[in-house]
Amino acid sequence: MNRQRKTILGLARLTGQRKGQTMPRLKDQTQRQDAAFFLNAAYLHLVSESLVHQRSTERAVLPFAWMLACSWIAMAMLGCSNHSSESPNASDSVAVAVSDQETSQDPQTVALVAMNTTSSVASNANAGDINPKRAFSYLEKICKIGSRTTGTSGMQKQQQMLEEHFTALGGVVLWQPFESRHPVTGAKVEIKNLVVRWRPELTERVLLCTHYDTKPFPAMDSKNPKGLFVGANDGGSGTALFMELGHTMPNLSLQVGVDFVFFDAEELVYEENRDPYFLGSKYFAEAYVNDPSSARYRCGILLDMVGDADLQLYYEENSFKFARPLVEEVWGIAKQLGVKEFEPKLRHYIRDDHLPLNEIAKIPVIDIIDFDYPRGAPKNRSYWHTMADTPDKCSGASIAKVGRVLVEWMKRQK
Repeated sequence: MNRQRKTILGLARLTGQRKGQTMPRLKDQTQRQDAAFFLNAAYLHLVSESLVHQRSTERAVLPFAWMLACSWIAMAMLGCSNHSSESPNASDSVAVAVSDQETSQDPQTVALVAMNTTSSVASNANAGDINPKRAFSYLEKICKIGSRTTGTSGMQKQQQMLEEHFTALGGVVLWQPFESRHPVTGAKVEIKNLVVRWRPELTERVLLCTHYDTKPFPAMDSKNPKGLFVGANDGGSGTALFMELGHTMPNLSLQVGVDFVFFDAEELVYEENRDPYFLGSKYFAEAYVNDPSSARYRCGILLDMVGDADLQLYYEENSFKFARPLVEEVWGIAKQLGVKEFEPKLRHYIRDDHLPLNEIAKIPVIDIIDFDYPRGAPKNRSYWHTMADTPDKCSGASIAKVGRVLVEWMKRQK
């Protein structure tokens, strides 16, 4: 009797099966653990035996067929009739690994790839994985509010939505309110930075930030510069990214605390060359300096305009000036993950919320921003600050790619 047949009989004894009977669903936790242990042991045994006795490359692939059969049996035994949205991707990963290795000249390499792929599939099936569809749904939800200019009802609706969202996910929600004069009316306007704290007990922290307000009007729109500006990419994409990351944060094993900071009044600007930018980040930086007892930030990353469907993210010149090692670290992680949208080349000089953080608070902060929106468009045809900055120009896949890089970067902070 060959070894595969012996193993099948052993599996039948474990489950109490006889020929012609249907496979039971194991509801008892102990039974499930025993079955999983047996399947793993059987598979590894068969791989090792195959490596010893196989004399042709073709036969070295046979253990993979056995592995797939065991997987089918295991799913039936465990009652896995419902799969998460990640299941098709996991199956595809296994299939690709088998296909790519069928012509390998080294059976040991084949077996090693199989075991590594299985491990990778298990890790990628975590509930906290970045979900592009969900991220894009958040972007749509944000933009349906309409304008989210500082001090307006639209901003208040967004603030309520974000507080409820992050509280439900386990984040510690803090508000940093202050007042400024409205650039047009001169009346007082309330400005509120939002801080969402993860692992609040840790004093060593890093900062992820974005702005969540929209410019009052699409000033660069050649047809209607006083029309509705929903800021899908500019203001919406960073907010949607953080909403999606909120699902991941409770599952991460972090060595440092992480704060999401949403800056208000980044562009409460009605008239260029008159109204100041970056009111929220400037106030945050000054408060950080004036209160040494507050959380200390090792470094930070600003996310702005990261939802472009045709994403390209270059080194930004001010980031390179203030925090070059951090720039190279983040782009290096993207390269390791295969996220090719991170281009390791200098391209744009951007004045953004990272300037007050670097210049006032002395926190090394870089700006991840796609200012080619869309790619190759001349300035007078960009979607930036026009009515065309809408969700259909953006992509959940782009948001998720940036999220993957951020998750890996956070995991590496010690």
